[in-house]
Amino acid sequence: MTSEATTAHQVDFDLEDTVPAGDLGAVAEHVADLPDDRFGNRELSWLAFNARVLALAEDPRQPLFERMKFLAIFASNLDEFYMVRVAGLKRRAVMGLQMASADGLSPRETLTELAQRTRELAARHARCFIDEIRPGLAAEGITFLRWAELDAAQRARMSEYFRDKVFPVLTPLAVDPAHPFPYISALSINLAALVRDPSSGVERFARVKVPDNVPRFVTVSRSAAAAEYLPLEELISAHMPELFPGMDVSGQHLFRVTRNADVEVEEDRDEDLLQALERELMRRRIGQPAVRLEVAEDIDDAVLRLLKSEIDLQTDDVLRVPGLLDLTALWQVYDLDRPALKERPFVPATHPRFAEGETPKSVFATLNDGDVLVHHPYESFSTSVQRFVEQAAADPNVLAIKHTLYRTSGDSPIIDALVDAAEAGKQVVALVEIKARFDEQANIKWARALEQAGCHVVYGVVGLKTHCKTVLVVRQEGGQIRRYAHVGTGNYHPKTARMYEDLGLFTADEAICADLTDLFNVLTGYSRQTEYRSLIVAPQRLRSGLIERIEREAGFARAGRPAHIQFKTNHLVDEQTIDALYRASQAGVKVDLQVRTFCTIRSGVPGVSENITTRSILGRFLEHSRIYYFGGDGSPEYWIGSADLMHRNLDRRVEVLCQVRDPAATAHIRFCLDAAFAEDTAAWELRPDGQWVRTGEVDYQELLMRRFGGRGELV
Repeated sequence: MTSEATTAHQVDFDLEDTVPAGDLGAVAEHVADLPDDRFGNRELSWLAFNARVLALAEDPRQPLFERMKFLAIFASNLDEFYMVRVAGLKRRAVMGLQMASADGLSPRETLTELAQRTRELAARHARCFIDEIRPGLAAEGITFLRWAELDAAQRARMSEYFRDKVFPVLTPLAVDPAHPFPYISALSINLAALVRDPSSGVERFARVKVPDNVPRFVTVSRSAAAAEYLPLEELISAHMPELFPGMDVSGQHLFRVTRNADVEVEEDRDEDLLQALERELMRRRIGQPAVRLEVAEDIDDAVLRLLKSEIDLQTDDVLRVPGLLDLTALWQVYDLDRPALKERPFVPATHPRFAEGETPKSVFATLNDGDVLVHHPYESFSTSVQRFVEQAAADPNVLAIKHTLYRTSGDSPIIDALVDAAEAGKQVVALVEIKARFDEQANIKWARALEQAGCHVVYGVVGLKTHCKTVLVVRQEGGQIRRYAHVGTGNYHPKTARMYEDLGLFTADEAICADLTDLFNVLTGYSRQTEYRSLIVAPQRLRSGLIERIEREAGFARAGRPAHIQFKTNHLVDEQTIDALYRASQAGVKVDLQVRTFCTIRSGVPGVSENITTRSILGRFLEHSRIYYFGGDGSPEYWIGSADLMHRNLDRRVEVLCQVRDPAATAHIRFCLDAAFAEDTAAWELRPDGQWVRTGEVDYQELLMRRFGGRGELV
């Protein structure tokens, strides 16, 4: 997936987040009272997450187009899972690295289990489209046709379209002693054609790539109430003889290849990281090994054997797909203007502290009156984060802007504001993380644009990704310097801010701003500071800071005092943190966890985690914020930030957690946590046997939309 965020359930994968079981002695202390099987399998937990996405597509209570959207999301998620996680496991297996992960499975054992479960999910996915979504669309006048179903006039129009728009870009590639088997590009749909020489009877193999710069679904007819589509591969198949004049086309078979998409850059202070990354991106495009082969259900066995041999894959790597390949293309249909088949649009609110009213008030004047917590997408990104950066860029009293950028959009107003600020003579520092997965090329482009405008562009600390979400503004006010900051849980991306649920704290607090000043000195210079006043920063202190607070709650519980922990995170796989939570549960601490995706903790296990409840909430928005709450024996702490509980976040990224102290802000977070863990809230709950069970009926996100209903609006 791209940073343009066509999906509300994007997953950020990383190859090196599984600690081998052999390392667990160093990972967790005092585990003699914890069982060896206390961790779930990370990869299988991800498949369970994607099964929850699929369940939304299968849910007849969802509007039809939303069900179709979740089918596309499921397919896109599975593509990325194979490109990164499965690719990483395969690489380890090929290299002979068979050390088991924390759950006890070796890479080969994990791959075998994944293959079986993926086949089951892929079959459900295809059946949902064929048996439910496709007929439902047809009932609404939206149909996918086969060539044989077209009448004579339609065939004539489609043939003209083929010759004008498609035929010129097709390149049939023969396979024979003079033509080696062609490289099959990642995620492309292809036709394996069998052609026979009528004079000699010799049959040959050829590959025809279905072009990805032509719409996947060709419009046969369209009106306000109806639309008829012909899949592009169906159009090409019908005209295959025109690609091989003088030959007989004896067979055609669809297939699609997924390849390793990881980028490995050996960072060296003496090498230009931009150039090194560009070389690796080229290598990713042209030379990565295949990890999955999807084929039409009725593919000829001989053709399948040839494809497996030439692409170098095994039977477990093959998925036979009934119906259409690559349902990510359904986004094309989702874009139809059929509001009755979609969720009602939600218009974000403007936070009342940022509402300008009759006498506009600057963001800086507002923050001098106290902190502001903004909750996206319920509250507007453009009237908060974007306005903060734009006002800083335009304000003649602002001396400097320092900004971390992990992902942003292709037409980012944030980038434009930073360029304007630099051109106005302000000191602008942009920390651009050019290694953000699948956004590397876009971030390289913006890094160069910022440099050309006069910004100081840096790429962070060697060996670490900079994932924290921070802005620091330095302003001259009379005879003194004032600093203003934003610390968030999500990217500075105006498009994803309409679909991703995130929190952002705006503050003029001196301690937080001083900490961010120190942090930017670490990111841009040679400072090795590790201790901060009001922030917890990875990789040096974040894990230990959280575990210290978990153990403090356990101490309260042992002393018979109130103890409570609530975490909201995207992923929970870090063994040290999980063990600390187990020990807290054993001490009597009530632990509530809201985990969206990867989750290897086991909840409700007698003697280990009976006080731990783990939930997952999925809906129209992607739950993306990270919240860490500690009861504190009546002195609660609320922390928000960019870090998930994964090895990559805690050990190999610069992450920031910031404590929220403003009473109005903590009250809102309290409302959200209470609602998320209410018994009647619709969610999936993790059982002791590792199964996720759907519970509750109250739509949590609908509840929040209505909470903001006085300002935002369901229209």
